[in-house]
Amino acid sequence: MKALTIRHADMDDLPACHTIEANCFPPAEAAWASSLRNRIEIYPEGFLVAELEGRVVGQVNAGSTDKDDITDEEFKQLIGHDPDGRNIVIFSLSVHPDFQKRGIAGKLLANFIEHARDMGKSAIKLLCKEPLTSFYTRFGFTDDGLSRSTHGGVPWHAMTLILAD
Repeated sequence: MKALTIRHADMDDLPACHTIEANCFPPAEAAWASSLRNRIEIYPEGFLVAELEGRVVGQVNAGSTDKDDITDEEFKQLIGHDPDGRNIVIFSLSVHPDFQKRGIAGKLLANFIEHARDMGKSAIKLLCKEPLTSFYTRFGFTDDGLSRSTHGGVPWHAMTLILAD
């Protein structure tokens, strides 16, 4: 694979990030362009993109909170977001289907984990569907079981990676 660059997102990345989101999630689960815009504007520290040959091919975006329950739908709009919160919460980790199965998601996640450590976060939290739990456990996340979230009408597993005590 040619050189992959992982960097913070900027507003010019919004169309590509929205396209990735729309191609990776069913409409009931995909983030709206306005949500992605908010995440870039409000918390750019929590929004990374993977760029290959000048094209954004993957993204990971997040918010931050002191709460342990991350099932609040409004939080995805960064309502209740606290940039100094001890937990960073991944909303989406996605790679355009044309670029999947090349290790890009793993590189994005590993970079995000190091970035969260550098920011002094205590934990990374996320919700994922059952088939993805094994991907996250390879990076040290523990499966906390089914969450209360019914986002998109499907069950979600809560996952946690402890970074610091």
